Amino acid sequence: MNTFGIEGKHFVSNGKPVQLISGAIHYFRVLPAYWEDRLLKLKACGFNTVETYVAWNIHEPKKGEFQFEGMTDLVRFIEMAGDLGLHVIVRPSPYICAEWEFGGMPAWLLADPGMRLRCYHKPFLDHVDAYYDVLLPKLVPLLCTNGGPIIAMQIENEYGSYGNDIKYLNHLKESMIQRGIDVLLFTSDGPEDFMLQGGMVPDVLETVNFGSRPLEAFEKLKEYQSDKPLMCMEFWNGWFDHWSKEHHTRDADEVAQVFEAMLAAGASVNFYMFHGGTNFGFYNGANYADKYAPTITSYDYDVLLDESGEPTDKFYKVRDVISKFVDLPELKLPVQMPKRCYGEVSFTQQVGLFDSLHVLSSPIQCTCPETMEALGQDYGFILYTTHVSGPRQETELILQDVHDRALIFLDGQYLGVIERWNPQDQIHLAIPAGGATLQILVENMGRVNYGPFLKDQKGITEGARLGNQFLYDWTIHTLPLNDLSRLNFGENNTDVQAQPTFYRGNLQVDVPGDTFIKLSGWTKGVVYVNGFNLGRYWEVGPQQTLYVPAPLLREGENEIVLFELHGAKDYCVTLQDRAELG
Repeated sequence: MNTFGIEGKHFVSNGKPVQLISGAIHYFRVLPAYWEDRLLKLKACGFNTVETYVAWNIHEPKKGEFQFEGMTDLVRFIEMAGDLGLHVIVRPSPYICAEWEFGGMPAWLLADPGMRLRCYHKPFLDHVDAYYDVLLPKLVPLLCTNGGPIIAMQIENEYGSYGNDIKYLNHLKESMIQRGIDVLLFTSDGPEDFMLQGGMVPDVLETVNFGSRPLEAFEKLKEYQSDKPLMCMEFWNGWFDHWSKEHHTRDADEVAQVFEAMLAAGASVNFYMFHGGTNFGFYNGANYADKYAPTITSYDYDVLLDESGEPTDKFYKVRDVISKFVDLPELKLPVQMPKRCYGEVSFTQQVGLFDSLHVLSSPIQCTCPETMEALGQDYGFILYTTHVSGPRQETELILQDVHDRALIFLDGQYLGVIERWNPQDQIHLAIPAGGATLQILVENMGRVNYGPFLKDQKGITEGARLGNQFLYDWTIHTLPLNDLSRLNFGENNTDVQAQPTFYRGNLQVDVPGDTFIKLSGWTKGVVYVNGFNLGRYWEVGPQQTLYVPAPLLREGENEIVLFELHGAKDYCVTLQDRAELG
């Protein structure tokens, strides 16, 4: 049995005071083949602890159907960290934020129109408890009290930024204890009065999250918790990016200076992030301050390891700071997977989305344009089709409300786009005698992961109308695009390119290595490599390349499929040995 706990103002491990130097690595943002590499680099940097969130939506993608294999093999990740001699902090709360889709909560929660999130609402708590019934027994053998590496677990995440329901927080605490969780429990909040008041739980350690002014933050924490160890649970040493905004960077010397001040104050620190990884697939989240802002595919975060696992300047400067407080051995890093240039790949085959509906989806007849969640869909796209009678003079098409980005077609002709974040977007329709077919393809760009607008249903959420007249009688195709194996590709055809189109090309590989797909000339869409969804691309930037980890490739022929929404200038991509952000 290992022991870890609190004695006065210190953390104590097996009877000895310990200062936690921790870094966040999310197992669900890194391919399992690279978990050990990233953990070895964390240890080589001088860290003694790794921290990870647990994303509910990857473990229970459909109600009652659980996954804990491959990229969702949380137990293996924790065991691997323990085998390397690392402590592990686990944050399994139902909500994680993390710039992850819906803050980690599963989309199917929103199929219930009366659902209340993150509060003492029995239907929500029943779902959480059912999830905990499966998740927590897997973690109990890994607790330090049972000889494992887990030293602490989080009850909820930055709850004071969202609500003040202490009854809800106590329910989560008791749910964990009743299922055998007997290690140190904690909460984490920003160092503001209302955040600490809303997020703290009696007899539970409070930690704080911030990126700068550490002594000021710790003084605020002491006003509420003066007799416990100081810990920054999220030291934001980098930041995430939204589409169409500049790439965020932070000076390495400044990061080192703030970190050293925390260690000198005797505080424990968890770097958020140590290694960010990638929002593969459709799992990026979004923020909503003054308007909706989706997060990019890369979660590079400008931290100690870049998206592909390479040490950055921050890695070495942070290690230098640690060496002032801890005797570190000579730096030895694992051999890095080589980055490779594979050159140009041409896309010689294609098939249109509208021509492929019969193999991608079964039509659903609905009076109203229902949301994704109401139809049992989680991610991807959804197509709404209706016949509009005519003749009608030109009238504005109003989507009330669209979440998130809609492409409009009338009798197969593309008319434009309506984006949730651009209220000035307008599409006007003139309907000829005999009527016309209206098609609206809506992309779910990622559910809001932080703040008061978490209840973010996708698709057309209320209705579609011409002027003041609502349109009824819709045919709907759900398009999660999680299996493209039935697509019937043919030779390139300019007629197909008037609609959203799938393009296929073949990449020949002699020796697999990490690489980056450069998407110059393409507009917006999704990339698949050997059936694996790498994520979204968009010409608005800042991300210009998508990371392709070597384990996704094989010797010989590899298939690359692009689902392009708007068309391209040149139907090829380049696979290069470097990322381009900004």
